[in-house]
Amino acid sequence: MRKELEAFLDHLTHERNASAHTVSSYRTDLCQLAAYLEERKARLRQVDNVVLRGFLLEVHKKGISKTSAARKLAAIRSFFQFCLKRRLVDDNPAKVVATPRLEKHVPGFLTEDEVGTFLELPDADEKLGPRDRAILELFYATGIRVSELVGLDLSDLSLAERMVRVRGKGKKERLVPFGRRAGESLAAYFATRPILLGARGDAAAVFLNYRGTRITSRSVERLVGKYIRRTAVRRKISPHSLRHSFASHLLGRGADLRVIQELLGHESLATTQKYTHLDLKQLLETYRKSHPRA
Repeated sequence: MRKELEAFLDHLTHERNASAHTVSSYRTDLCQLAAYLEERKARLRQVDNVVLRGFLLEVHKKGISKTSAARKLAAIRSFFQFCLKRRLVDDNPAKVVATPRLEKHVPGFLTEDEVGTFLELPDADEKLGPRDRAILELFYATGIRVSELVGLDLSDLSLAERMVRVRGKGKKERLVPFGRRAGESLAAYFATRPILLGARGDAAAVFLNYRGTRITSRSVERLVGKYIRRTAVRRKISPHSLRHSFASHLLGRGADLRVIQELLGHESLATTQKYTHLDLKQLLETYRKSHPRA
């Protein structure tokens, strides 16, 4: 299976433009399956749904979550479909294996008032204060993912037009506007950025750490956590929560769901719907304003 696995991963990278994160996850999942088959001396064409259920049962005993199990099954389905198209197997045995039923979690998000308080927390007089404020403002102004934010280069930003070019999943690009306050915060940060950059920093990256190199996703997560601890909010809030807040607040103020879908870079409208939260008051107000017989 190892040879077929490498061909599949190469297909994901160069033909389907899958992200490096996706390729890495699929490699891990499928290498686990390959090791399982090697232990049992099972060839690729001998794999059926019983073998796959045995594999999933074994990884379940190791304590993996239902979400991880579902991801592994998705990787296996894609791999066998790839093999089927190339006539390396006679069938896709993963098609008849049921996906674990996932629990639906309501992701954390902030109200408009909480966002207002949260964004005011970074101190402009501190060395990293302007950078932190620019990061938080841009998150909320655009709804971009943390991986997209840390990957931004200076060439992706236009302060004059208040637009940012975002490289999303599958290497797809989209243009997202941002507002005046985010633009002002970015301008304030750029005035202090040369101090962070130093002589050997990352000149291309928008957001830098204290060493002058590109900030990491983990650092941004710690940054958001630090400011959340200074608020009265006791819910679990992450950088992704600002993405949820962005979508919810746009929808609550009357934005079309398909416009929000484009801004978030979702392929499926169903995915966008998971990012939106409206309380009963907002629903009633929207209904009364919009329905001709309300």
